[in-house]
Amino acid sequence: MPATVVLGAQWGDEGKGKLVDRMAESAVWVARFQGGNNAGHTVVIGDRVLKFHLLPSGITREDCGLILGDGMVIDPWVLDKELNDWVESGGDDPRGKRLFISNRAHIILPFHRYLDGLDKKIGTTGRGIGPTYADKINRVGLRFADLDEVDVSDMVKRQNHALEAAGCEQRIDASELKAELEWIRTTYGHCIKETGLLLDSAMKMNERIVLEGAQGCLLDIDQGTYPFVTSSVTSRGNASHGAGIHPGHIDRVVGITKAYITRVGNGAMPTELDDESGAHMASVGHEFGTTTGRPRRCGWFDAVVMRHAQRINGFTEIALTKLDVLGGLDVLKICVAYELDGKEIHEMPPQASALARCKPIYVEMPGFPAHALHEWLEIAKKCNAENLGFSGLPAAAQHYIQRLEDLIGAPITSVGVGPDRDATIDKV
Repeated sequence: MPATVVLGAQWGDEGKGKLVDRMAESAVWVARFQGGNNAGHTVVIGDRVLKFHLLPSGITREDCGLILGDGMVIDPWVLDKELNDWVESGGDDPRGKRLFISNRAHIILPFHRYLDGLDKKIGTTGRGIGPTYADKINRVGLRFADLDEVDVSDMVKRQNHALEAAGCEQRIDASELKAELEWIRTTYGHCIKETGLLLDSAMKMNERIVLEGAQGCLLDIDQGTYPFVTSSVTSRGNASHGAGIHPGHIDRVVGITKAYITRVGNGAMPTELDDESGAHMASVGHEFGTTTGRPRRCGWFDAVVMRHAQRINGFTEIALTKLDVLGGLDVLKICVAYELDGKEIHEMPPQASALARCKPIYVEMPGFPAHALHEWLEIAKKCNAENLGFSGLPAAAQHYIQRLEDLIGAPITSVGVGPDRDATIDKV
């Protein structure tokens, strides 16, 4: 059975965790394929709010296997805390039972966090992601497969030289690093595997797997708003590669997008709002980064961004999230083009400076009423139970969904109207 890929279609924080959690109910494996604990996926189950940074969102399903794939960079200490928190909340300890770490994944060390903490330009999470990927590309990184072969003295010498050159006060101690590497071996040795083989075997047995993306298309190192991007390939092309399988295994690519748009960190965002509508989105949508806690910048839906994401990823379908947040706004706007230096353009310029000069060109649509979260949840349950699909939504909301679908060029197959896992309406 082929694989499904779930990808962020904006600047991240679109609600991928909620969708993956739903899909995991019928999946044998959920695998992360890139990024690290710069990701933040939230799953809401009734009164429980679960926030994951490294663990795949399928962890809430007891029969679902979990993989941290080849293309990831993993902080062993963060993963340990996340697992311990999960166990303390009543969950199982999945290490070596249903959670496996790729032996090809790279390890985030204190050195990487020290370097990342110096960033003043991009607005990174400071988690050591970029420096770890830099070591990977420079072929001096440490993979889980190589823990028994590392030359600690050589590594310490190189790392301290880099820290000094960067103007960082911290230094790496050889004896401490040796102890830390031994702790990693002891803590994770039983769950370090050739995870690509596990996934390949699963598909040969006709088992469904979900590949869970982190961040979003506009943060892709190649196709995003460079240099204000993350350090990995976040798009479809890396989903199979970062998981250790071939692209022919993928038959379904779900792009996640909010009904508006948000961004954390620096860089241009043409539809960003500094008015009552933006404040409404931020307040009603509780727009704070899951990983950093930083306020998210909010703006109207940007169809130029989405066309770019669709071209790069070839989404077979779209999951629209947070439609409920727009409830109560009299007028809804959609950006359909930009004005750049007096000219109308319909595609994103590659230069950060040019994108910063872009002014959005909008179309307007009527808004729809606001509802409390419990009311939206009841609407979703009714729509699904009675097979109403989107027809159970207010007429103006239906028209908004249809307009977005036309602009994106891919079918919208589900609409989220609240944070709860059941507050999602499936298309009929």
